[in-house]
Amino acid sequence: MTGLVIRNTGSWYDVRTDDGQLFTCKVKGNFRLRGIRSTNPVAVGDRVEFTPPSTGGVGGGSFITEILDRRNYIIRRASNLSKQSHIIAANVDLACLVVTIAHPETSTTFIDRFLASAEAYRVPVALIFNKIDLYTADEQRYLNAVMNLYRTLGYPCFPVSAETGEGIEGPESGLRPFLMGKTTLFSGNSGVGKSTLLNRLIPEARAKTAALSEAHDQGLHTTTFSEMYDLEGGGYIIDTPGIRGFGTFDFEREEVSHYFREIFQISSECRFGNCTHTHEPGCAVLKALDNHEIAESRYRSYLSMLEDEDEGKYRAKI
Repeated sequence: MTGLVIRNTGSWYDVRTDDGQLFTCKVKGNFRLRGIRSTNPVAVGDRVEFTPPSTGGVGGGSFITEILDRRNYIIRRASNLSKQSHIIAANVDLACLVVTIAHPETSTTFIDRFLASAEAYRVPVALIFNKIDLYTADEQRYLNAVMNLYRTLGYPCFPVSAETGEGIEGPESGLRPFLMGKTTLFSGNSGVGKSTLLNRLIPEARAKTAALSEAHDQGLHTTTFSEMYDLEGGGYIIDTPGIRGFGTFDFEREEVSHYFREIFQISSECRFGNCTHTHEPGCAVLKALDNHEIAESRYRSYLSMLEDEDEGKYRAKI
């Protein structure tokens, strides 16, 4: 039988068939021996083949036997095993990174790492800036500057308040119309309000929410597994556990600049084809940086990805 993985609890996978039947499946033991360097070989959004329970009926006893070809996926370095990856979701039309300027603050380095990974795996990205109802005047000015930067690079940005509903609806500029008809991944740091936003968009989700830690202004993990929800009117949202860091994985070091849109575009004017944009004479990227044509925050993010080889993210030379 064939179905769509709509929930992953770590050990079990809920698979929904095209006619709406739901089966709870496990992965066959030898499935992990096929060279998949991942802590989760099956991800929400995967279409899979599985064997129904031999006893008949819905429930345990079903085993996933094959993953059908993926259109794309979002991946990050596993938090505990640096040489393995963690597939966040597969076969998505859009990845929405939920971020906050404050309470807690999402770093631009985190944003840029997510964007670079999405570029590498050909997944369109939009940025959702949540908690606009909480920001001071200074924080609002900073928010506008950050959104202007990413909009200039071609990334859609949505300032919203999941708490009040501001920015969610609206026939033209609202978040909900933008998500309609798409399979969308929600990701972001813990505490940015993903679960509250999900509940605002899909009240039936009833996702758990929690207040920030007062001591550190950081979020607490409320989502413990990935799950796909139906969006009324068409489309799906895949909710994922909050992540504190985003370790990129399995890049060629020479390719990192390709995943920063503005750096890649300007790099065609560099004197040397193998320019790393760090020190070489005739580097058009360094010149653009000096002329403020490339944001310093983006360049710092590029350098941080270029230099952290200890993450084990670069493919070995063959």
